[in-house]
Amino acid sequence: MNDDKKFIDISDVEQTFKTAKGSFQALRDINLTVAKGEFVALIGHSGCGKSTLLNLIAGLTMPTHGTLLCANREIAGPGPERAVVFQNHSLLPWLTCYENIYLGVERVFAPTESKAQLKVRTDAALALVGLTPATTKRPGEISGGMKQRVGIARALAMEPKVLLMDEPFGALDALTRARLQDELLAIVHKTQSTVVMVTHDVDEAVLLSDKIVMMTNGPSATIGEVLKVNLERPRNRVELAEDRHYVQYRKAVIDFLYTRQGHVEKAA
Repeated sequence: MNDDKKFIDISDVEQTFKTAKGSFQALRDINLTVAKGEFVALIGHSGCGKSTLLNLIAGLTMPTHGTLLCANREIAGPGPERAVVFQNHSLLPWLTCYENIYLGVERVFAPTESKAQLKVRTDAALALVGLTPATTKRPGEISGGMKQRVGIARALAMEPKVLLMDEPFGALDALTRARLQDELLAIVHKTQSTVVMVTHDVDEAVLLSDKIVMMTNGPSATIGEVLKVNLERPRNRVELAEDRHYVQYRKAVIDFLYTRQGHVEKAA
């Protein structure tokens, strides 16, 4: 049971980058655990190291100090047990929706499964995100929201232990974003996935998460507060809008971000 509670275990992590102007400490003193099946949101102002922390969990970068474990194994690089969905869908434009997903499935399961089994996995992933009718379409022929659904389907098709999402809905219009949030809620409920998601959106964090990790401002950002969201699942955004607990959680995050960590964003 203890292993499930510390499915992802981050201990004393620091991340410093070498730049032309010298060393830049992005993160310091990061200590965090994520339980199996838990949905965790990372939130904070721009430059607070949210994506840096996600990249460390993904194994895309190595920490300057400290350790990161997933299922009791040290994270020493990327692996199929940790799938990443970026804000940019990262689909190959010359491949169909089916082929984009099949590519990931083939990479993970081809050594042990037949082509027929790989096809079943790919078809199931498309169906999970409601994109069976778009099987033969290429990215240039579908909407931004559909592209993101293909990206999510590709990640889930690899049956990862952890789904890592870096503002996956950030570039979408409000209605498409809301629809995909609802779809993600349903998918996570069905798959019981462990999810770590970077977001700037307070309502998104409260709606989706079991736990919200609030980051202090950078440089040398750290975890300022962890808020547990005890809202029953499945969740309905319309019903939650009037729920006093939802309103309290939302207020707590806004208070942290705009009162305790409030600052004026510098113009580009």
